[in-house]
Amino acid sequence: MKKLVPEISKRIGNVSLSHRRWKWLLFPVVFLMLAASPLRENYFEMSKQLEIMTALFRELNIYYVDELQPGELMESGIDAMVHSLDPYTIYYPESRVEDLRFMTTGEYGGVGASIQLLNGQHTLVDILPGFPAEKGGLKIGDVLLSVDGKSLVDVAEAQVPEMLQGVSGSEVLITLQHFGSKEIIEITLMREKIKLPAVPFRSVVQDSTGYIILSKFTRGSSFEVRQALRYLQDSVGIKQLVLDLRGNGGGLLQESISIVNLFVEKGQEVVSTRGKNEEWLKSYTTRGEPVAPDLPLAILIDRQSASASEIVAGTLQDLDRAVVVGQESFGKGLVQQTKQLAYGTRLKVTVAKYYTASGRCIQRLDYAGDRTQNGAAIAVADSAIQVFYTKNGRPVVDGKGVQPDVLIDIPYSSYVLDGLYVNGVIFDYANQWFSQHDSIAPATDFALSEVDWDSFVAFTERKDDVVYESNSALIWEGLLAAAASEQYIDAEREAFDAFSEVLAPDTQRDLNRFRQEIQTALEQEIVMRYYLQDGVIEWLIPQDSVLQHSINSLSSGEAQQLLLGPVNP
Repeated sequence: MKKLVPEISKRIGNVSLSHRRWKWLLFPVVFLMLAASPLRENYFEMSKQLEIMTALFRELNIYYVDELQPGELMESGIDAMVHSLDPYTIYYPESRVEDLRFMTTGEYGGVGASIQLLNGQHTLVDILPGFPAEKGGLKIGDVLLSVDGKSLVDVAEAQVPEMLQGVSGSEVLITLQHFGSKEIIEITLMREKIKLPAVPFRSVVQDSTGYIILSKFTRGSSFEVRQALRYLQDSVGIKQLVLDLRGNGGGLLQESISIVNLFVEKGQEVVSTRGKNEEWLKSYTTRGEPVAPDLPLAILIDRQSASASEIVAGTLQDLDRAVVVGQESFGKGLVQQTKQLAYGTRLKVTVAKYYTASGRCIQRLDYAGDRTQNGAAIAVADSAIQVFYTKNGRPVVDGKGVQPDVLIDIPYSSYVLDGLYVNGVIFDYANQWFSQHDSIAPATDFALSEVDWDSFVAFTERKDDVVYESNSALIWEGLLAAAASEQYIDAEREAFDAFSEVLAPDTQRDLNRFRQEIQTALEQEIVMRYYLQDGVIEWLIPQDSVLQHSINSLSSGEAQQLLLGPVNP
């Protein structure tokens, strides 16, 4: 090397360089060679695997004993491939690209009705006000029999919405039966462009509190929130605001940034992203002047609040700009981007992780780490959880979603109520009620009477099968089988029989035992028949313990005191 360096120096112009300087000159070249090596190996491995897959696909298609559908076979393989990564990386064949557009825009061509398979029948369970289904006289509880002449017998539940959707302005012919009627009705509906609002409800509630529900982060969501906020400020003069993100699974990153900007000053970092590619090493800051920089604010979250919802809640928490109330959020700290593929297909792929203003990533599951035996991702280990601090010094953690400042447990839901829902008893009774009553009291005033409750108990008792079963009863059945095999039962027959009697279903006893929650569910379902979702929300407001707690916390100043941070001794 000592002889080589002077020789090289002569060849580049007889410039004398020290050994050390030559090392630094050669270092970038060596580094690039080393960096290129794994890159070449990666490309070789990818090329190798593609060649294997092509050969396998060809041989299966030629030699497999039964006729194959190449498209379905390849789609199964692609689905399995992306499923091994994370649940948010999804392949969309051309037939499902419309689903992707709907998730982004909240728009589709259709009739404005939701269908579920209940008791083996395709049944309307929700109708959007002002759209073709409602204008055509369709009601919740109606049973669809055919669409455009095609019988729905043996048609999969997921296919029915696709049959009803289509180009705005086109017609769809449906046959149906109203609840409790045997008459078959034919109705032709004109499809329309269905745009689901991102803000389905905004109003003023007690103590001059504004209340805005944000259901998703589709294109234009931040504009809808801005409009709702402006309305409440200018028309009502609210003194505080509750933004409800419960059940909001997220959506577009940019919309979450714009919504945070409504409440914080220009130039504040909201979120940063980090990915494998340099293009995703980004920081996003607020760009406009806020609409409500000083308005006392509470954010409501639950276990279904995810992604963009967690950016809004987490960053406003990090900046001590809002008090977060409810339950621990879902914990999705991943960012997806859509890529165009061949023949009109698309790929939604996870490209980065995001970090809220304090620097934490709230991603709960580690998809790149070890998995369980059945392939499920494992939560970030407690030993890896890090503590971060809000603007005022309050501790927050990563790896566990957004932890609420005020934790309010979800009310207990009994096995009886769960069974009544699963078996359609609540739904069917509400349909019967609707068929027998032309009108009810305003949504906020509606309540079932004692006579109505007795009617429901009798309705449930007439069911041929028991529609609920406790976990205790299921466990007891297993214990009885084990006790019988070990000959305990004959010796203690009375004790076993007595406890079996305790656990045996008794409709009247069990319904009355959980009457409050069951009656609440019934009233909500009945209100839905007359006033649709808007009426249900109005009916729920006085009974919503999380909302009421957040209003009281804001009104009393407790929330603002909490945001000041720890008190120094």
